Amino acid sequence: MAGPEGPKDILMDPSYSSYFDMVQSRKKLPMSLQETLTDAFARIPVSSFPQVPRGKVIEIQADQSVGEAIKILSDANILSAPVKVTDEVKTVDWRERYLGILDYSAIVLWVLEGAEFAAAVLATGSATAAGVGAGAAGALGALAVGATGPVAAAGITAAAVGAAVVSGVAAGKGMSKDAASAADKMGEDFYKVLLEEEPFTSTTVRSVVKSYRWAPFIPVSADSSMLCVLLLLSKYRLRNVPVVERGEPCITNYITQSAVIKGLERCKGRDWFDSISAHPITELGLPFMSSDEVISIENTELVLEAFKKMKDNQIGGLPVVGGPEKKIVGSLSIRDIRYLLLNHDLFSNFRQVTVGDFINTVAGGLHTTQKVGVAVTCSLDSTLEEVIHILASKSVHRIYVVAGDGKEIVGVITLRDVISCFIYEPANFFDNYFAADSAEVVVSN
Repeated sequence: MAGPEGPKDILMDPSYSSYFDMVQSRKKLPMSLQETLTDAFARIPVSSFPQVPRGKVIEIQADQSVGEAIKILSDANILSAPVKVTDEVKTVDWRERYLGILDYSAIVLWVLEGAEFAAAVLATGSATAAGVGAGAAGALGALAVGATGPVAAAGITAAAVGAAVVSGVAAGKGMSKDAASAADKMGEDFYKVLLEEEPFTSTTVRSVVKSYRWAPFIPVSADSSMLCVLLLLSKYRLRNVPVVERGEPCITNYITQSAVIKGLERCKGRDWFDSISAHPITELGLPFMSSDEVISIENTELVLEAFKKMKDNQIGGLPVVGGPEKKIVGSLSIRDIRYLLLNHDLFSNFRQVTVGDFINTVAGGLHTTQKVGVAVTCSLDSTLEEVIHILASKSVHRIYVVAGDGKEIVGVITLRDVISCFIYEPANFFDNYFAADSAEVVVSN
């Protein structure tokens, strides 16, 4: 994953501008209307945005264990949280107080990659024989506690060893004809191991968040404009924007893409919203991503390949296709990767599970109204208001545009795309706030 990024980094990265420039070129709104909408959001302060549920942002300490972090996320029923260095740090600079955002998906990827690496090394007796360079896993976290021989020499992480030895393979012995399948058996007692056993209990959140950073961590101040937030969530690809009080770098609010979309839905009836939302999506240039740009996964491919595609392409979900004509049959989100840990049958065989088997197993085991693997779709004649309602009511991050018999994918609309519809970036908007040597610690305008 990408390393730490700050305001200057994202301004200098052309990949951020390329998407937004493409969107602006494909939008079909009159410039006068775009200017009106952008000006309206520039006058709305961040302080007016609704607070997070319970009125308090859930945070995780950098030195807490992975198991403790999982428990915090699960108890609060959230999938990500900001990570702070320590409560004892006295500073007005958020860069010294916070490391970034810990995402549940990052924890799962960390465990799975560690399990794969450890199993390969233990099976062969050395990293070289396994085809992995010495120290290749060093970025994943701390070295294994008490590991010896080829395991220690390879630089295997604590999580990797734990994943491979949980079924009884001794790390110190190194070689076992059953070692290649050791990691696969982790699902049998996953939570007991994660919450109670070494080395997971001594592996900290710090090592995970530094190696699996999904997006830049850039707070804004309470007196910033919502235009600033919307640009960060769209052009600059942030999934969430923390809000801090000036001079008091504690996060007081946490604005996500989903929260913005739900906020937009509540604006129905207001002139500025109705002036754009009543239009069919095609009149607005949507979908911005055409059918030949949509990255998909076949239902017969391995589910690990699906999550690898998401990671490599920095996207949050994929349509699942099947049959000779590759019609849409389902959908996968990066958030769904957590079910590899929650379902013992899936985790015990995670390297062989296909996308289709994964969806069927998860859907059959859920006893809630939550839908996993179901593709949320709309048609080309849907209005933007209808798309916003579907995204908000179903709490999904993307909707697939289909044509014909309702199975042919002609595009995809993400939360980011919808937000981009309402704004553009005025000339030099961020230049005054993202200066490299600025003493200001948050984005403000």
